[in-house]
Amino acid sequence: MTDLMPQRVPAREVWRLAVPALGVLAAEPLYVLVDTAVVGHLGALPLAGLALGGTLLSLVSTQLTFLSYGTTARTARLHGAGRRADAVGEGVQATWLALAVGLAVLVVGQLVAEPVARLMSGDPAVAEQTVSWLRIALCGTPMILVTMAGNGWMRGVQDAARPLRYVLAGNALSAALCPVLVYPVGWGLEGSAVANVVAQTVSASLFIRALIREGVFRRPQPSVMWAQLRLGRDLVLRSLAFQACFLSATTVAARTSTEAVGAHQVVWQLWTFLALVLDSVAIAAQSLIGAALGAHDSRRARGIASQIVSYGLVFGCVLAVVFAAASPVLPGLFTTDAGVLAAIPYAWWFFVALQPVAGVVFALDGVLLGAGDATFLRNATLGSAVLGYLPLIWMSLAFGWGLAGIWTGLSLFMLLRMGFVVARWRSGGWAVVGAVRT
Repeated sequence: MTDLMPQRVPAREVWRLAVPALGVLAAEPLYVLVDTAVVGHLGALPLAGLALGGTLLSLVSTQLTFLSYGTTARTARLHGAGRRADAVGEGVQATWLALAVGLAVLVVGQLVAEPVARLMSGDPAVAEQTVSWLRIALCGTPMILVTMAGNGWMRGVQDAARPLRYVLAGNALSAALCPVLVYPVGWGLEGSAVANVVAQTVSASLFIRALIREGVFRRPQPSVMWAQLRLGRDLVLRSLAFQACFLSATTVAARTSTEAVGAHQVVWQLWTFLALVLDSVAIAAQSLIGAALGAHDSRRARGIASQIVSYGLVFGCVLAVVFAAASPVLPGLFTTDAGVLAAIPYAWWFFVALQPVAGVVFALDGVLLGAGDATFLRNATLGSAVLGYLPLIWMSLAFGWGLAGIWTGLSLFMLLRMGFVVARWRSGGWAVVGAVRT
């Protein structure tokens, strides 16, 4: 009976992967804050151009995160099977794919940048600033995607330290370069875009150098890249569901009142930040679960899954307590507007109460992504969005429920997702062993 019990791993193995992953996840938002602070001193118009251009670039890169998460899942299985050369080879193919997709995005982006900016801004002056920034920043798209692929294969072989160093090297150089290009050199907003491209080029070059040093050069293999794209299809559709929900929530908040959208923005940014914190545990789960299944050790995979869920739950409970205690003072650090501060509690307590749920959901997302169970995750996310989040958001607009209605929708979305992923976890159907999931 003992032989059938799930196995756990030492806690230090989880945190050895989770802590550097958190650093990588946090590096980009921190750099965006620096970039915003530098451009903000140019005036409202350049800042608006950066905000819209950055949002458009982020929307593109967010839809292509399968190059990171999907590559981790496939690489980890090969690593667990003791096939390191093939695992790194998966990273080579992901890098070829990143370059191809990145070049396609670059070309299309140059063509549609102006009409899209004009459509979204409604102000010709803001659109002009957006286009001038975006057309330069798009040149870094292939490098952004190469960095995603690099993070993916390195996490898969459980090398968490180098990705952090590579990403920090690019962002640190760019953070130092940005104010120089914007002000003394005199490039203004365009200097910010050039600094972005420099950051992505430096990081991507380090990942490419690491691949070369592995000595596993392989020509593009369409069959492998097609398999990566099939996994990517499910993750892209899942990501689109998230974007539809989150953009709808912001739209409804904006139509409710100025104070409501301000309050929603404050609480939503905190939610997004804590999602990154919790997601670091999920990334550790991807590496460990994939490796266990690749080694044909489903007992170990189930044990790790239970362990990760417990960590996520405890982590979420701690965050809930911390932010409940901080409720009297923390909102005031983001705004002094009395109307916004009065509206924040309508979202705040939903945000606090959802942290334990988010801890479990994000942990199991990592488990199922590590197992390559992307089709299930796609269906669960789409179902939760259609059944829970989207109806309540738009009903909130129709019936005037405001922030309470919007965040009730998010709560139902998270609870439905938790129901789906917990049921899948308990079923064991995700634990398909083998170096490659078919």
